[in-house]
Order: sequence, then C-alpha cells, then structure tokens
Amino acid sequence: MASQHAEWDEAAVRDLHQELVDLYGPVGASDAHGADSDAEPGEGVRQLLTTILSQNVADANTARASEALFSTYTDFEAIESAPLDELAETIRVAGLAETKATRIQRALAAIREETGGAYSLAFLDAMATDEAKAWLTDIKGIGPKTASVVLNFHFGKPTMAVDTHVERVSKRFGLVPVSASNARAHDVLDDLVPDELIYPLHVLLIEHGRTYCSARSPDCTNPVCERYCECEGC
Repeated sequence: MASQHAEWDEAAVRDLHQELVDLYGPVGASDAHGADSDAEPGEGVRQLLTTILSQNVADANTARASEALFSTYTDFEAIESAPLDELAETIRVAGLAETKATRIQRALAAIREETGGAYSLAFLDAMATDEAKAWLTDIKGIGPKTASVVLNFHFGKPTMAVDTHVERVSKRFGLVPVSASNARAHDVLDDLVPDELIYPLHVLLIEHGRTYCSARSPDCTNPVCERYCECEGC
C-alpha cells in the first residue's frame, strides 16, 4: 500500500500535477471567456442552465436535454415564463425533470432581478471569487459544483469543480479528508491548489478517476497511484 502525504502543500500539489501530466499529457488552457461581454451575450447563463441539466445525469443526456431546451424556447425570458410542466417535459431526458425545471426558472428569476431585467451573468466577473460563488449558491438548487463549473469554465475564476471523480481521487490521495462533505472538498481544494492549476488539475483528476482510480475495481498499476493512493486496489 502506498503512503499518503502526511501534509499537502503547494509544492506537493505541483509535484502531483506534473506526475499526472507525465502520465496523460498536458492540459490545454480553459476556454473561459472572462465575462459575458467578451463572449456571446448570455453565454454564461446558457452554461449555468446546461450545468443544472447535467446534475446527476450522463453527458449524452445532458446534451440532448440542452439541445431540446434551447431549440424549444426562443430566449431566456421564454424559458422563465414557460409553464413548469411544459418545461419539465422539454428536459425530461435529463432526469429529475420537475426539480431541474424549477431550478432553471428560479435561477433565471434571480439573474433578472439582480440585473434589473437582463439575462446576463457578466456582473459576476467583477466580484471576488468567494462573493461570486456565494451569490450563485444562494440560489436554491445551485450547489458548489454547479457554481464552480460556471465560475471556472466561463469566467476563469480559481474554483475547483469537484465531481465524483475528483472527490474520489482526492480523498484516496489524501488531498481531502475522507470524511469531508462535497462542499467541504470544494473549500479544501480551492485553498490548496494554486490558482493556475485549478483547471488542469481538475481535468487530470477526472481522467485519472476514469482511467485507473475507478470507484469499483481500481487499477493501481500506474506510477501516480503507486506514489499517492491508499485505496483497496493498492
């Protein structure tokens, strides 16, 4: 069994990142735009809605639900004002349709009220990361992962989106306490990982979780697991 780091610091995280790069290759820069004003108007809102659709569902169904949503309704106002049962039926393939339809309309209402009528998240770009994350997670149904996806992928803010792969691998490597909640895992990784490594390490940890460090029957015959992991497969 490999020995976990007794204590992780910035240098150790950089070492882990490099070893993952050695195993999988470097990760390209994020496609983050920096603000709605630098991209298509409302692109951040579109990403938020797509991320809500992606909660607890496979990527293929997220794509199908997103296509149905944005082809059925002409704009965000039409989505917000649509009958709830009609909206839920439109996104049915994403699962939890009524819940997600409610979350989508609640998010759109919050954005419209914050901006005085515009469906744009550009105002988040001027906020500090913690403030922007707090604004998003104050909307019922938007948790730290959904907020982090939008803030990191769209705005380039340094906040780690902790999905099941990132959480599993981080706990096995000792980056995050095994007992930590998902919300706590977000906080720990945001504090620990250097800002410029947030996005590439997110991608690499997902790749490692899919390739080797799976939830069941992990394959630990790789140099990264041999050095860092303490799962049952090691």
